[in-house]
Amino acid sequence: MKFGKALLLLTLSGAVFAPTQITFAQDSIEKAKAVRDEDGKYYDADGNPTFNIQPDGTVDWYTFSGYRRYHSDCHVCHGPDGVGSSYAPALVDSLKTMDYGTFLSIVAEGRKNVGGGKENVMPAFGDNKNVYCYMDDLYIYLRARAVGAAPRGRPPKKEDKSQAAKEQEKSCMGG
Repeated sequence: MKFGKALLLLTLSGAVFAPTQITFAQDSIEKAKAVRDEDGKYYDADGNPTFNIQPDGTVDWYTFSGYRRYHSDCHVCHGPDGVGSSYAPALVDSLKTMDYGTFLSIVAEGRKNVGGGKENVMPAFGDNKNVYCYMDDLYIYLRARAVGAAPRGRPPKKEDKSQAAKEQEKSCMGG
């Protein structure tokens, strides 16, 4: 009988929370919507960098670049496609509530969480050009994943790299 009551409570709680989760996802997608394009880089209404994914699955260059950069430097700890691991949290969950400035700060400066007999350390990447030159790309990719706009795996199609992206990369990387 206890099992039946627990199952009923779980069913009821799922029914209560499901609409809230759907509303959150819809609000997040709407908030992340690209409203401005500057040389192939997209921004939301608040001026934060964001993704632009076409109905056929074509992603903007920065989302694609973010996917590549994430899987070269971040996935070892945070798991493939930002889903987390036993070692580090799921960034697809973190980015649901983390703003752009906080993301930049944590990636550049690192972070240490201690509590409950457990210590988690995010190293600082502010001096690693392979990360800091592409922080916007990483943010854009993870933001698209967090709101469910980008599926797991390598994006099947991408926009061409803009001249502005080429120049920024050359300037930052020193080439």
